[in-house]
Amino acid sequence: MLRCVLFCQLVAGLAFSINGFADESGQPLILAHRGGAHEFEENTMEGFEACYERGIRAFETDVRMTKDGVLVLLHDDTLDRTHNASGPVEEKTAEELKNVQTKNGQAFLFLEDFLQYLQDKPGVYVELEMKTSNKNLYPKERIGEYCDNLYALAKQYKPAGSDYLFTSFDERPLVEMRKRDADWPTAIIAGKPLSQAFIERAQRLQTTHIACRISGTSREMVQEAQQRGFKVNGWPGHKVEDYYLAIGLGLDVACTDIPTVIQKVKEKLPETEFTP
Repeated sequence: MLRCVLFCQLVAGLAFSINGFADESGQPLILAHRGGAHEFEENTMEGFEACYERGIRAFETDVRMTKDGVLVLLHDDTLDRTHNASGPVEEKTAEELKNVQTKNGQAFLFLEDFLQYLQDKPGVYVELEMKTSNKNLYPKERIGEYCDNLYALAKQYKPAGSDYLFTSFDERPLVEMRKRDADWPTAIIAGKPLSQAFIERAQRLQTTHIACRISGTSREMVQEAQQRGFKVNGWPGHKVEDYYLAIGLGLDVACTDIPTVIQKVKEKLPETEFTP
């Protein structure tokens, strides 16, 4: 722990140069990945509520669409791993999913319910990952309907002073969302470190953010992306040390599966440890 604190002291001055999401201490924004997937059942109201009550103000979740066009929260292509049901949600109706529960008995979560929870909570940051990469589940003709429904809900429920991002590994919905709103923030995600080619891809897609693997990413590349106007999100965060690495790299956002653990560590570190 001492080694981590000393490391943080060394890199804190670098982090201070970040504009945007980094707070007054220069630390990256703590993003609760799937609502804190290693602390709570992922993508559940229990997880999102617990994170918010413990001071987390940034959330990431995964958005899919049912057979009848209703948006829901689920990471995987099927329900098998996380719920007491099987098969893709894309092959089920919203009515069928109302009886589905998580492995621990929590209700299946619909996007509208999640957004309604946040509606009276201004100043939150939310990444809505568009899980459309599987072209068997999301052929070209479904992308437009998906984007129309997601854009309408996000616009309806986004509270004042908040940032709601549309993010994806799949370029198709990012292109469609840019057609619907030229100013809405978006992010391209890739399971690889930040690189010049990755930055060029983000520029081509006209995104505002880049989400890259933290491992293998250099501070030089982060600075390059930020100088070009991008915010940079690093993932995945499984350990406290990953957050210290995010500080050292100068990231704007640190995506983590242990957000409340990171929050506690952050609160215990004296401000003087982050003085340049």
